[in-house]
Amino acid sequence: MTTLKLSKKTGDTPAVTAKKTPVRRNSPLPRDRTVAPVKTQRAEAQQSREQNPAPQHKPEPARQRNHRHDGGLRDQPSASKPPAPDSRAPAPRAMQVDARRNDATSRDKADREGAYRNPPRRGGKARDGFVASEFDKNRSNKEAFAARANAGQAEQPRLSKVMAERGLCSRREADEWIANGWVKVNGEIIETLGTRIDPDAEIIISSYAQEHQAENVTIILHKPVGYVSGQAEDGYEPAIVLVHPDNQWPEDPELHRHNPKQFHRGMLRGLAPAGRLDIDSTGMLVLTQDGRVARHLIGEDSTVEKEYLVRVTGELSDAGMKQLNFGLSLDGEKLKPARVSWQNEDQLRFVLREGKKRQIRRMCEMVGLQVVGLKRIRIGSITLGKLPVGQWRYLRADERF
Repeated sequence: MTTLKLSKKTGDTPAVTAKKTPVRRNSPLPRDRTVAPVKTQRAEAQQSREQNPAPQHKPEPARQRNHRHDGGLRDQPSASKPPAPDSRAPAPRAMQVDARRNDATSRDKADREGAYRNPPRRGGKARDGFVASEFDKNRSNKEAFAARANAGQAEQPRLSKVMAERGLCSRREADEWIANGWVKVNGEIIETLGTRIDPDAEIIISSYAQEHQAENVTIILHKPVGYVSGQAEDGYEPAIVLVHPDNQWPEDPELHRHNPKQFHRGMLRGLAPAGRLDIDSTGMLVLTQDGRVARHLIGEDSTVEKEYLVRVTGELSDAGMKQLNFGLSLDGEKLKPARVSWQNEDQLRFVLREGKKRQIRRMCEMVGLQVVGLKRIRIGSITLGKLPVGQWRYLRADERF
C-alpha cells in the first residue's frame, strides 16, 4: 500500500479573520453606581415567580377547535364577533335584561323571516350562536327556498310517481331511468330526479330502458315449510336460497325453448318476494326483479286474488262461515269480503284480495277453528300446477297475473 504525505505550503496559510463584534457593547460612559439598574420585563417576571410560587396543578389541556366557520380556537375571539365578557363577573341587571330582550328579538326574527343561518351539520351549539327556531323544522320560510316552494310545482306529482301509477315501471326503476336519460316528457329529456310534471304529460320511454326491463326475471317457487319469505330470521333460511340451477323444474317450458334462458347469478340481484308466505305455510311464492309485477301484486291498490287450501280442525257453524266470508275485523280494521267454502270434509278454500299478517290463521281462530296446514295454490291467473315442493320455474312471457 502506498502512503502519500501531504505537506502545507506557506501560501496555504489561511488569512486572519476579522475580529467578531461583541454581543454586548461596552458603554464608554461609566455606570452610575448610586442608582439601581433598570429591570427588564423578563427579570421582573422571574422575580415575581420566585416570590410567589404558583401551586402545583395539572397542565392545561390543549385547546380544541370548534365548529366556527373562521376555524379559530374556542376561546379565541372571532374577527366578526366581539370577545365575550368574563363569565365570572356578574353583569349588571340592565345588561341582563337587554341580553334577554336581544335574544328573544333574534329568535322571533329567525322564526318570522328565516334569515338566520343554517345550523352546522354536526349539531348546533349555543356557543356558536345557534338559535333554535321553526326555521330548523321548516325551511320554506327562508327566502332561498321559498322561491322554489312558490314556483307553482308544489301541487304537481313527481315524474317517478306518475310513471309508477301508469304501470310503466316501479319508482326505483323510474329513478334509474331518469338518471340515465331514458325518459322524455313532452319531447324533452328529463335527467333531474324529483322533477314534477303535469299528471297528463306525455311520457316516452327509451328503447334502452325497455330492453333493460325485459332482462328482469320473475320466478315462481313452491316454498316448503321452514323457509321464510324475505330476510333470514331466527335461524331460518330465506326462500331465495332455493333459487339455483339444481332446483329448476325439469319441465320448465323455458328449458325446452329453441333459445332457452340461461340462469346466471345476476338474476339474483334485486330479486325480492312479491308478497309473503308464513314460515309454517307452503305453496306459491313469487320472486321478481320487475317493479311492475311487485306493484301489481302488493301495491296499495292491488286487487289480485290469492287462493289457499286450509286444513282445519274444530267445529264451524253456519254463522261462523258467514263471518269468514264477511264481518271479521283485524287490528281495528274491517276485512275485505272473502270467498270461503268447504273443499272437502276437513279442508277449506279461501280466496282473498288482501294479505294481512297471518290473516287466515287469525280468522279461523276467531270462529273456533285451528289451522293445521296452509297451502297457496294460485295468485291472480297463475296457478301452482304440478310444480314440486322446493323447485322453481320462470314466469313465461305469455303469462300475466
